[in-house]
Amino acid sequence: MTREDFNEQCQVTCTDNDRTVSANVMFYTPKQSLTVILGESKVVLRWNGSRVYVGNALGMEFTSPGPDRK
Repeated sequence: MTREDFNEQCQVTCTDNDRTVSANVMFYTPKQSLTVILGESKVVLRWNGSRVYVGNALGMEFTSPGPDRK
């Protein structure tokens, strides 16, 4: 089994206001889940089966394509 390295940051978009920010990646399992830190909040996003990760936190919805490979 090979281990892939990914960037420690990724772009996350709030679909409520269309703002995109860079977030620190805590945990990442390709095509399953992505956990990021936005400010002081942890946001868990799940793979939507198509091309993005989707999650809800702080009363808002967030999406991300996930981190790029190094």
